[in-house]
Amino acid sequence: MLNRRILSLVFVAATLAGCATTPHPASVAETLAQNPSLSTMNGLITQVGLTATLQGAGPFTVFAPSNEAFKLVPTNTMNDLAKHPEKLKDVLAFHVIAGKLAASDVKNRSVKALNGGEVALSKAGDFVTIESAMVEQSDIQANNGVIHIIDSVLFPPPKK
Repeated sequence: MLNRRILSLVFVAATLAGCATTPHPASVAETLAQNPSLSTMNGLITQVGLTATLQGAGPFTVFAPSNEAFKLVPTNTMNDLAKHPEKLKDVLAFHVIAGKLAASDVKNRSVKALNGGEVALSKAGDFVTIESAMVEQSDIQANNGVIHIIDSVLFPPPKK
């Protein structure tokens, strides 16, 4: 009986130890926050209140501009977006689509972005683009979607 009890305790301890080392899957928002090359995107998403959305059930596909991509945006444009959070939120939501879309699943077509606008997706061989931006790193997995890092910031057409 004592051996059975010790065996049970060893089993429970081993099970708990296994749980402690298993990584917890991260949401799209958490995955963005953990990637140093996406710190600008993450900071802006936090600033405009999109974090809660990207922690939701999703699934989401985020075409996230790298920090280098944000450096290419003219300073006056970034300053204008900083003064108008609703414009900034619209720009950021233009990078997000509903559904999980791996790079291998991209087809030449337009899809609706989270801001309601249409974005053009294209694929030629292994190259994937969204609008005029090239995907530099694809298929960063999250528990509620996928992230693709792109080389430029997308701007939605002006609303009429």
